[in-house]
Amino acid sequence: MSLLTLAVEAVPKESFATGDVSWLLNNVWLIPTLPALSFLGILFFGKRMPKGGAELGIAAVGAAFLLAILSNVAWMDHRDNYSGPTDAGAAHAEDDHGDEHSEDALGASVVIDGQSEQVELTSSFVEEGGEGGHAAVAVLNERDWFRNGGVDFKVGTLLDGPSVIMLFVVTTISLLVHIYSTDYVAGDRRYTHYFAFLSLFTASMLGYVLSSNILQMIVAWELVGLCSFALIGHWWEEKPNSDAALKAFLTNRVGDIGLLVGMIILFFSAGGTFDIVEINKAVINNEMNQTAVTWAAISLTAAVMSKSGQFVLHTWLPDAMAGPTPVSALIHAATLVVAGVFMIARLYPVFYYGFSIPGSSINGLALIGSITVVFGGLLAFVQTDIKRVLAYSTVSQLGYMVLALGVGAWTAAIFHLFTHAFFKAGLFLGSGSVAHSVHSFDMKQDMGGMRKFMPTTFKTFMICSIALAGVFPTAGFWSKDEILVGTGGLGVGAEKANGNYHLMLIMGLVGAMLTGAYMTRCIYLTFFGEFRGHGTPHESGKRITVPLIILSVFAAGAGLLNLPPGFLAGSASSPTGWQERFGHFVEPSAAYFPAISHSVPSWWLAVVASVMGLIGPAIAYWYYFIKVDNLSKETGESLTELPNGLVANNKLAATGHAFLVNKYYLDHLYNDVIVAAVKGPIAKAAYWINQNVLDEVVDTAGRTSVKAGEAVYKHVDQGLIEGAVNGSGILSSQSGQGLRKLQTGKVQQYAALLFAGATILAGIFIVLI
Repeated sequence: MSLLTLAVEAVPKESFATGDVSWLLNNVWLIPTLPALSFLGILFFGKRMPKGGAELGIAAVGAAFLLAILSNVAWMDHRDNYSGPTDAGAAHAEDDHGDEHSEDALGASVVIDGQSEQVELTSSFVEEGGEGGHAAVAVLNERDWFRNGGVDFKVGTLLDGPSVIMLFVVTTISLLVHIYSTDYVAGDRRYTHYFAFLSLFTASMLGYVLSSNILQMIVAWELVGLCSFALIGHWWEEKPNSDAALKAFLTNRVGDIGLLVGMIILFFSAGGTFDIVEINKAVINNEMNQTAVTWAAISLTAAVMSKSGQFVLHTWLPDAMAGPTPVSALIHAATLVVAGVFMIARLYPVFYYGFSIPGSSINGLALIGSITVVFGGLLAFVQTDIKRVLAYSTVSQLGYMVLALGVGAWTAAIFHLFTHAFFKAGLFLGSGSVAHSVHSFDMKQDMGGMRKFMPTTFKTFMICSIALAGVFPTAGFWSKDEILVGTGGLGVGAEKANGNYHLMLIMGLVGAMLTGAYMTRCIYLTFFGEFRGHGTPHESGKRITVPLIILSVFAAGAGLLNLPPGFLAGSASSPTGWQERFGHFVEPSAAYFPAISHSVPSWWLAVVASVMGLIGPAIAYWYYFIKVDNLSKETGESLTELPNGLVANNKLAATGHAFLVNKYYLDHLYNDVIVAAVKGPIAKAAYWINQNVLDEVVDTAGRTSVKAGEAVYKHVDQGLIEGAVNGSGILSSQSGQGLRKLQTGKVQQYAALLFAGATILAGIFIVLI
C-alpha cells in the first residue's frame, strides 16, 4: 500500500449526506459579477456621472460586500448541518441505502446546465437521505463553456470554507479602499480610470477564489496581474512609476511560466481534466504519478514565489509602492499577493504530497517561506520610505503563510491570511493618511512628531502595528502562534503535528522578533520626536479615518474567531463555542482535501514567542526612544540615527548594512547581470547577425533580383516578346499589301474569283461526302 493511501486512511474523513443548499450559496457568481458590471459602467459612463464613477464602484462593491456577509452566514449554517459518522443523519442514510454508504464518503450539490444533480466526490457515494439528509460541505456549480479536442471545458464556482472567507476579506478591504480613495485621489487626472480598474481588480480576485477549475484560475490570475500593472503605473508619466509597473508585470511573467507548466502537468496527469476537485481527488487517491505530482508542485511554487513575493522573486513588490497608497493596501493586504497562497491552499494535496510534507522535517515550500520571513524582515530595517517598510513587512508575513502551508498547518496559514488582511490594510492606509498630510513618504526627512497632529491616525496605526507584531491578545498573536505550534518543532505539539520542522520554528521566532523591532523604528520615525517636514500637518478627513478605525477594530479582535481549545468555555463542536471556530468553518472536511493533523496548542511556546516578540521592540525602543531621543534633546537637533552608532564604528556592521541597503544585490543581479546580458552582449550579437547575416541575405536577394530583371528585360522582353510582336505586325502589313492587289474594281474579275472558290468548295464536299 502506498504512502498516500496510508496517509489518507490514517485520519478517517467525516461522513456527510447531501441535501438542500440555499439559493445564495448556489448563486455566489453574483458577487464577482457586480464589480465586473461596475467596471463596464464606469468605463463607459463614469465621466458623465456626478462623482466620476466612484459612486457606481462603491455601490457595486458595497452590494457584493453585503452578499458576501450573507454568504458567510449561510455557509456557517450549511457547515453546521452535517452528520458525522455517528450522527443520526448518517445512520439514517446508512439504513436507507445500505451498501451505498461509506464512512469516508462526502457529497456535494452540483448544478450542471441549470439542473441540480448529486455528484460523487469520493469513491463511495452518499445519496440524499430523506429527512436524515444534511448539507454537503462543498457547493459546486458548473456549466458547459465549450468543447475542443474531446475535452469539455466548463465554467463555474466552487464554494467551500476557503473561498467563502476570501469573499468576505476581499469585499471588505475593497469597499474600505474605495471609500478611502474618494478623498485620497480626489482631483486626480485619471480619477474615473482609477475606479474602473479598482472594480475590475476586485471582480478578478473574487472570480479567482470562486474558480471551480484550474483554467478559470489561470484566467483570473492573469486578470489580477493586468489590473495591478495598470494601477501600479497609474501615474505613468513619471518614469519610476512606469518602471515599477513593468517590473511587477515582467517578474510575475517569470513565475507564470511555472504556473502554466504546473497546470499542464496536472491536466494530463489527472486524465485530461481541469476540475479542481477531480485533480485533488486524483492526488489523494494515488491515481497520479508521484513524480508528476512533485514536478507540478515545484512548477507551481515558482508562480507562488513571484505572485506572493517569496524570496528571490520578491523584488517587484517594494517597487510597487509607486502606485497610489490605496492600491498598495488592496494589493498587499487581501488580493494580488495572497493569490499564490490561496492557490497552494486550493490545490493543497498537490503540495502536501508533492513535497512530502507529512512526517518530514524540511521541504522546499517550508524552506522558501522561512527564508522569506527572516530576509524580508531584515530589509525593512534600512528603509526610509514608510510604505517600503510595510512592503517588506508584507513579504515577511507572506513568508509566514507559505511556511505554515509547507509544514502542514493549513488552517493557521489561512487564519494568518485573514488577520493580516486587516492590520496590514490598516497600516498601509495609515501611512497614506500621514503622507497625504505631509506630501511625502520619507520618514526621516518629512515626518516625526505626527502623533500631535494626527491623533486618530496615530492610534489606529499603533493598534495595527501591535497586531502585526503578534502582541497578546490582538489578532496577530493568535494566528502567528498557531503557525509556530504547527511546525511541531522542538517537540512542541509534535505528537499531532504533520512533521518536526525545527528550523522553521526557529526562523519563525526570529521573524517575530524582527517584526516588532522594525515596526518600533517605523513608529518612532513617523510619530515621535520633532516634526522634520514643512508646513502644518493636519488630521485626515472622515473618509480616510473611518476606514482606519474599522480596520483597527478587526486587527484587535479578529483573533477571537479561532481561540485554541481550553482558552474559553465552549468547543468547536458547539455552534455557540468560540474555540477553533475559524478552522471549523474554513478548513475543508471533504475527500478532495488531505487528512492533515492539527498540533496541540502550547502555552509555553506562546510565552516564548511573546517574549521573543518583545525583545526586538525592546532593543529598538532603547535605541530610538532613549538613545536617539536623548541625544536629540541634548543637541537641539531632530535626529533619526546615532551619528556614531555601530554602523559608523564597526566595519562588519557597515558591510551588513550596505548589504541590506542594496537589497542583497538581487536587483543588481537581475538588472546589471541578467538584463544587461540581454541588452549588452546578446543585443550586440543580435545586431551583428542582423547586419551581417539577415541584411546580407536580403541585400543579396535584392541584387540578384535586379540582375534577373535586367536579363529578362533585355533578352526576353526586348528580344523575344517585342520581336514576335514586331514580326507579326510586319507579316500583317505585307499580307495586307498583297491582298490589296486583288481589289482592282473590275466586276468580271470578282465574278471569276467567286466562281473558282465555289468550284473548289463543291469539289471538297463531293470528295469528302
